[in-house]
Amino acid sequence: MSVSTSSEIATRAATSPFEFKSAANLLRIEREQSRTLGELLRDLHTCPDSSIFQHTFRTLQEHHFIKEGFSNDFAHWAYTEIGAVGLGERLISLDVREFTNIADLRARLEGIVSDFLAQNPRARDQEAVSPFYFCSADTVVVPTEIKAHNIQEFIEGLRAVSVHSIHYHFIEARLRRELETNDFSIWLKRDLGLPGVAARLNQIDIYTSTAEGVRRQILRTLEGPLN
Repeated sequence: MSVSTSSEIATRAATSPFEFKSAANLLRIEREQSRTLGELLRDLHTCPDSSIFQHTFRTLQEHHFIKEGFSNDFAHWAYTEIGAVGLGERLISLDVREFTNIADLRARLEGIVSDFLAQNPRARDQEAVSPFYFCSADTVVVPTEIKAHNIQEFIEGLRAVSVHSIHYHFIEARLRRELETNDFSIWLKRDLGLPGVAARLNQIDIYTSTAEGVRRQILRTLEGPLN
């Protein structure tokens, strides 16, 4: 059954409409600043949750045009500023989709750096070319005039909004939702009674696609079987 062949599902009224929003992020530099891997390990432990999110999930928006080779800011810094190729490889292999809360993600990052330093103790105090500045972002939410009362209107809205809206609802939302889900999936499950579709959206790979690619995958999911 698909949207194109099932007018009942396509026009089924949601219990409440989905209101598309967009957002702009105002970058803020935190007090943590790492010049060595030892300091990076220390600062990973003390930085705010929003910094962990900034340098893993949110940074994807800044590099949304890169399809391959970008994982997170920590991996990039280890490669380019410290020259710790082994650590960079371990960090770049980190898949943030495995985590359902920031605490576990932070612990994994600390564990990767700690294990590397245990095996390479001389690397602990090696000076970076440039320090790692821990950042967070203040999010300014911008409402749009686009609302969806059913799947068909939701698809039309997804086609119309900017990539910033896709990022806000699909990636940025994970900080608000403690990494468990996204705004689209919540609405589909709660207001339209489509838990299977909601779960399939959560499985979309945010690493191997651009922001436009993510949009296309969401649309393909919604235009496919909805049972």
